[in-house]
Amino acid sequence: MIFRASPEEFNPKFEVVSCLVEFDGKILLLHRQDRKPQGNTWGVPAGKIDEGESPINALLRELKEETGIVITESQLAYFDKLYVKYPEFDFVYYMFHLKLADKPSILINSTEHKTFEWASPEEALEKQLILDQDFCIKLFYKI
Repeated sequence: MIFRASPEEFNPKFEVVSCLVEFDGKILLLHRQDRKPQGNTWGVPAGKIDEGESPINALLRELKEETGIVITESQLAYFDKLYVKYPEFDFVYYMFHLKLADKPSILINSTEHKTFEWASPEEALEKQLILDQDFCIKLFYKI
């Protein structure tokens, strides 16, 4: 379950960053490898924040590692901080947005993802998404 404010008895085990990478009205979706947690689902570029790392630096690293996209901090727009409670663990989830003027070349990290696709927010919602990704897309795009 996702919360906009920290819920009672919230005990985060880690923090995650994610980014809605947008070009020409479409967002970048990555298809997770089967063996990964929640394998064979689609999601946006995301990953855990390493110890001592800021959310921004974690996102810059994750974008490069997962997609080959290299940008500067000034290109990112911070959107929201969410609080996620699952039965197994809690975590903090930072959402960012990156609107690109030029379509980037995507270099998929094949150990993590099978492929990628550009999809409108509405098309993305029709896919088998990683848990709660639909909530985040709807929240950002006000769908």
